[in-house]
Formats: sequence, C-alpha cells, structure tokens
Amino acid sequence: MTSLQIVVLAIVQGLTEFLPISSSGHLVLVPNAFGWADQGLAFDVAVHFGSLGAVCLFFRKDLAALLRGAVMLFGAERESLESRMALGIGLGTIPAAVAGLLFADWIEANLRSAEVIVVTLSGYAVLMLLADRLGRRARNIADIRIKDAFLIGCAQALALVPGTSRSGVTITAAMALGFERQDAARFSFVLAVPVILLASGYELLVLISSEAAVAWSQLGIAALISGIVAYLSIEFFMRFVSQIGLLPFAVYRLILAAVILYVLV
Repeated sequence: MTSLQIVVLAIVQGLTEFLPISSSGHLVLVPNAFGWADQGLAFDVAVHFGSLGAVCLFFRKDLAALLRGAVMLFGAERESLESRMALGIGLGTIPAAVAGLLFADWIEANLRSAEVIVVTLSGYAVLMLLADRLGRRARNIADIRIKDAFLIGCAQALALVPGTSRSGVTITAAMALGFERQDAARFSFVLAVPVILLASGYELLVLISSEAAVAWSQLGIAALISGIVAYLSIEFFMRFVSQIGLLPFAVYRLILAAVILYVLV
C-alpha cells in the first residue's frame, strides 16, 4: 500500500466506523474508485485497533462503570445500574460473537459484494428512518433491561453482513425499543467495544500466525489516523444526534447505495 492509500483509507475507516453509514460500503467504493487493490488483513487489524482505542477513550467513564458493575455482580449490589449494564453488555455481545464464529467465513466468501452492500445500505436506511420517526424516545439508559440489551445485541450480529453498519443497526434497534437518540447511541458504542476487541484480537492472531511480511510502522500510522478520526466522529455524533436525528444518515446511505449501484454493479 502507498502512503496516500494508507492515509485515505484510515481516514475513511475512522470516519465511518461509528457513524451509521457503513464503513464496509465506503471501503468497497473508495478503493474501486481509485483502482486500488484490497487493503488486506494487516490494514484491517490496524484500523480496528485504532477505532477501539478511540471508543475506549471517549467512553472511558462508562467502561470504568461497567468494570465496577461486573464486580458488583458477584456481591450484594447486583440490581444497581452499573451491574445491570455490565450484564447487559455481556449478554448483548454473545449473539455477534456466536454469529461471527459460525458464519463470518461464509459471509466473507458469499456476501462481500457490491450488490449485497447496495441492498443493506438502502434497506437499513429505511429502517433507520422509521425508527427515528416512529420511536417513542421515552426511555433513557437507566431504563435498560436485560431483554433490551440482548435484542440490541442480536441486531449487532446482523452487522456481519457488509453494508449494514454496526452502529446504525444497533441504534435503530434501541430507538425501536423506545430509547432516546443519545442514549441509544451511547449504548450502541459501548456495546461495540467487546465485539471490536474480539474481532481485532482474532485478526491479529491470524496475522501473527501467517508468514506475510508486515510493515508495522505503516500500520501504526494507519491505527493512529483511524483512532483520531474515529474519536472526532464519535464526538460529533454524540453532540448533535439529539438535534439532527438519523435522517441525514439515512439519506446519505441511500445516495451511497445509488452511487455504488451506478459505479460498480
């Protein structure tokens, strides 16, 4: 990969990983638009660790509370919000982890196509818009129940299919369950931490066990750029989602689907 390719794709990944517009859709469109080859596993590992660092830094207080809640589960404060959140995040991670183990290779071989991404980009755009317009927005993070966390986690498993958007589908599910926009986004981003950690850790093990040469300095730059841009995109989304809602992102997804349909299909 050239330096330009690394910088551009790291910015694209960091910008789109947590906005509900699908990073996979952009990482199909951008390389094809410039005639670049697939960025490869090493790049994916680097930018995922960058994204993981960004979300952990931004939600460090939430994650610290989750750790306290996990400890409380073994004590007398099992009904506290922190312990319920910790249990909810744990249960919500299971569907995506199981689906990843069972279907990730099949999805990679059969569903990583422009046609699939067009369908998922546009289909989930409609669902996002419906959830944004019809959701009651009457619940906050303190109202989270184990059933809610598990249902949102099941939605997260759908993000294995390219073009879905992990944040998009989980925020949509949370809003469909009646949560406020900002609280839906907050739970979505925190729920992403274990999944990104598991996925990037697995990718790293595969990379280490392979015999391919790795340009670690270039990957470090990609991770840093991805992390900085991801942090800024999270900050933007959390600051303005209550005011702007999901409509701009749904419209953007529809436009992106049309562009991919025109350029690649």
